[in-house]
Amino acid sequence: MCGRFVVASAGSELVGVLRVDVEGDDLPEPSYNVAPTSQAAIVLDSIKEELPVRRLESARWGLVPGWAKDPKIGARAFNARAEELEDKPMFRSALEKRRAVVPTSGYYEWKTDDGVKVPHYIHPADGSPLFMAGLYEWWRDKSKADDDPDRWLLSFTILTRDAIGRLGSIHDRMPLFLDPDHADAWLDPTTDNVRDVLDAAIDAAPALAETLDDHVVSKAVGNVRNNSPELIEPAGD
Repeated sequence: MCGRFVVASAGSELVGVLRVDVEGDDLPEPSYNVAPTSQAAIVLDSIKEELPVRRLESARWGLVPGWAKDPKIGARAFNARAEELEDKPMFRSALEKRRAVVPTSGYYEWKTDDGVKVPHYIHPADGSPLFMAGLYEWWRDKSKADDDPDRWLLSFTILTRDAIGRLGSIHDRMPLFLDPDHADAWLDPTTDNVRDVLDAAIDAAPALAETLDDHVVSKAVGNVRNNSPELIEPAGD
């Protein structure tokens, strides 16, 4: 699973290789401890005048489907198993029509050693962005007026798959990583072969996982109120 991640850059610095056309006005500040229900930047492709437009938008972590009666449902939908998407009503529609890329600097995972959970920071060795496959949804708050700017909630979930290699020794699940080429295919809202795109991403993720580094970090990351660059430093340094 992926329950905490890091975004050390903001705006175009974060997603340069994805060629974003439009950046939202309310993008979150960099964060070293993004937790479920927090705001984070996601990339999505929308159709405008029959052409795809790539957008970087602020969204809440934890998917809230359009049919939900209450947005609180998103608190437990921050991850989605990639191999089960087509079987889950919660994610099926978003898989077909609303796919996203979640740009990060890295993420935290907890490894259990002798009954003790030890946090690790997992990140690209070269400091490049780490892209994760996601899904997004728009939810309409019917209690708010049509002219209320807060009537729409944009939310997202991060996809996961079985972990492999060194990452598998830390946790049995890992995010579904995307390289820029797979990110383009994943975002394309006009594709009619979603299953093929998903399978290609699942198959390519292990190679990306092998390029990542990890190190033990302070247990301070377990408290969402802690948010500073020191959180990603090796423990004891």
